[in-house]
Amino acid sequence: MRKDVHAVDDMDTTETVPPEHPARAPAPAPALGLVTIGQAPRADLRPDAEPLLPGVRLVEHGALDAERFDGDAEAATRRLLAPEDGEAPLVSRLRDGRSVLLGHGAIVPRITDAVARAERDGAAATLLLCTGRFPAVRARQPLLFAEPLVQQAVAATVGTDPVGIVCPHPDQAEDVSQRWAELLPGRVQAATADPYGPAERVLDDIAAAARTLVDRGSSWLVLDCIGYTEQMRTAALRAAARPVLLARAIAVRMAAEVVAASA
Repeated sequence: MRKDVHAVDDMDTTETVPPEHPARAPAPAPALGLVTIGQAPRADLRPDAEPLLPGVRLVEHGALDAERFDGDAEAATRRLLAPEDGEAPLVSRLRDGRSVLLGHGAIVPRITDAVARAERDGAAATLLLCTGRFPAVRARQPLLFAEPLVQQAVAATVGTDPVGIVCPHPDQAEDVSQRWAELLPGRVQAATADPYGPAERVLDDIAAAARTLVDRGSSWLVLDCIGYTEQMRTAALRAAARPVLLARAIAVRMAAEVVAASA
């Protein structure tokens, strides 16, 4: 019996290539909000902060960004923001490098607004760039206060050794000494040197404050203001030959950890 032989048509053997998937856009870098109680950007901070924050996008806002410190408006602005009688002042930096004295009552609502702006710009966490003490501030993402970050790190480091605190303004010295003495078991004393003072004098002033504290028996020094830089730490180290802890470095390192945890 004959089997039918079916002709087989030529078949298209061209390989079918699946459509390419569109390349995924790289994930945006995690963002850390930097909120100063003065004005942003903090050109004095970035050179020290950026090496501690690889791969982190910085979002800067200032509590005083909308305030005027020029012409006839400056005197009225400074009066509006000034501390109350008997209140230990806060000190911060303006955009042009000058400093400003601030009271807590005037600055807290402005800090709240600056934090909200940082979060709208994508901050996964925000660091408040001041080692002063503040009440609660509204925030939707983690809000880190520099003072407890710095104080707890110092307390864990120095043990019962005597500690010298360098702060910016003479009117802060008593308050700063009291706040640190509540935390540290060893003897605490303070000296002042303005990190926002004349550039030609500031390193000498910090060196002098460091020597004063060592002469009074301090084993450790703390530069207790975000305005103190790594260069100023070096000046204090050379003058005092004692370990010097830098508030901005401690606070930024801790903030970097929080951003990494949230990324």
